Amino acid sequence: MTLSTENLLTSILESLERIEHIKSDDIPTIDLYMDQVTTFMDKKMKKTSRNPEEDKILTKTMINNYAKNNLLPPPIKKKYSREHIMMLIFIYYFKNILSINDIQKLLDPLKDHFFEGDGEWDLEKVYDTVFELEANQVEVLKKDVIERFKAANDATKEVPKEQEEFLQNFFFICLLSYDVYIKKLMIEKIIDSMPDKLPKNGKPKKE
Repeated sequence: MTLSTENLLTSILESLERIEHIKSDDIPTIDLYMDQVTTFMDKKMKKTSRNPEEDKILTKTMINNYAKNNLLPPPIKKKYSREHIMMLIFIYYFKNILSINDIQKLLDPLKDHFFEGDGEWDLEKVYDTVFELEANQVEVLKKDVIERFKAANDATKEVPKEQEEFLQNFFFICLLSYDVYIKKLMIEKIIDSMPDKLPKNGKPKKE
C-alpha cells in the first residue's frame, strides 16, 4: 500500500507509538526446546517485521549459527533458558546493523559475567535496563523524525509538482539513512575501543 505524503508522517509517528519489546516478565520461566523458542519469538516479534506473513523472526539454522559463532552459550540438555532468549533478542536487534564479529565482542562480556550471574547485576537486570532507557527515547525520536520530514519537504518547494512527492520521500529517506550511517560509525568506533575481556570484578584491566 502506498501512502500519500500527507499521511506518511502520521503513519510513522503512530508506528513509533506501537513499538514494543519483549518484557522479561513475558519470557517463560521454564527452559524451552528449540521449536518452542522459535515459536515464542515469532509470536512476540512478528509485528516488528516488514512482512509479518512471510518473514521468519528466528529459525533453527539461525540459532545453530549463533551458537557456532559463539554468540550464544550452548543449551543445557537441548533446552534454552530465559537468559538464552534474552541473548537471542539482543542478537535479533544487533544483526541488522552490526557484523557477527562486532556482535560477538559486545555479547562475550554478557555471557562471561551476567549470563549466570547471581549478583545484583544479572542478565535480566541488564536486559530490563536497556529497554527502560530505549523507551525514554521515543519522544526524542518523534521530534527528530518530524524535523527531518519538514526539512525534506522544504527542500522541494521549487520542484515540479509531478516530481514533488517522490523527491520529498527520497530526501526524507536520505536524511534518515545518513543518521543511521553516522550512528553505525559511532557504534563501531565504541566497539573497537572496548576491551576484549572483562576481569571477574567487571572492570576493564589497566594497561
